[in-house]
Amino acid sequence: MPWFKRKSAGIKTASSARNEVPDGQWVKCPGCSETVNRRELEKQRMVCPKCDYHFKMSSTGYFELLFDGKYELFDTNLQALDPLEFTDRKAYTDRLEAARAKTGQMDAAQAAVGEMGGHPISISAMDFSFIGGSMGSVVGEIVARSIRRGYERGMPVMVITQSGGARMMEGALSLMQMAKTSAHLTKLSEAGLPFFVLLTNPTTGGVTASFAMLGDVHIAEPGALIAFAGPRVIRETMGQDLPEGFQTSEFLKEGGFVDLIIDRRTLREEVIHLLDLLMEKDSTKTKTKRKPKKQKA
Repeated sequence: MPWFKRKSAGIKTASSARNEVPDGQWVKCPGCSETVNRRELEKQRMVCPKCDYHFKMSSTGYFELLFDGKYELFDTNLQALDPLEFTDRKAYTDRLEAARAKTGQMDAAQAAVGEMGGHPISISAMDFSFIGGSMGSVVGEIVARSIRRGYERGMPVMVITQSGGARMMEGALSLMQMAKTSAHLTKLSEAGLPFFVLLTNPTTGGVTASFAMLGDVHIAEPGALIAFAGPRVIRETMGQDLPEGFQTSEFLKEGGFVDLIIDRRTLREEVIHLLDLLMEKDSTKTKTKRKPKKQKA
């Protein structure tokens, strides 16, 4: 027989009035180790309100952040195949199906067309949550078509990078996307249209070695890892310690690889300002046209 017995207090809180916390409602910030409410984090555009650490954001999140409101998605039906029948630990087809179920997307990039500050623009954005944002044949095709849409319709192009590099499960096919996207950028340049690159955390591998470093304006989010090979690989290769902050946005800005470091919460206003400077808005039409080039004397 127990010595003590809990008696009913007589006062109970109704289930409807209880402060129940849903799963995933609180997030630990990797930057300051503080616990942040997810709703507050979403209000701050996935930026920690305490230390300004930039969490990863989905391609849809960037579209909703940048476009004036409405936008049209393209190439949502493209699906990756398994030409190499890659089966290292887990079949490639199984990983694709799991990633699609997790993200609700067909692959690691999405493309859309809309307006920013009244300027038509073609934007493609990558998603790290889909197999590390790796660039396979579908991702390369989506980016290439987004660029082609720009020079065919006479509007600027923006690519938002967030990737671990080329997708090894597709071998040489993934590496071919580097050349394909670069070739389309040549046509965009010949049309005299600007190409903006937003480098987010992380941007590495074959993505960095191709279209991510071919922009007219390179914008980076604070503290983003931007590299070809990771710090550990370089440290082991060189056999020496690396400088503090090596391969971060701030380090690359000092070296001239990055033009601007912009907080995500002010990104839309800053890009619209750049568009206002580089593009001429036609008051008689809804579309934007580029400024004519100056004639040589």
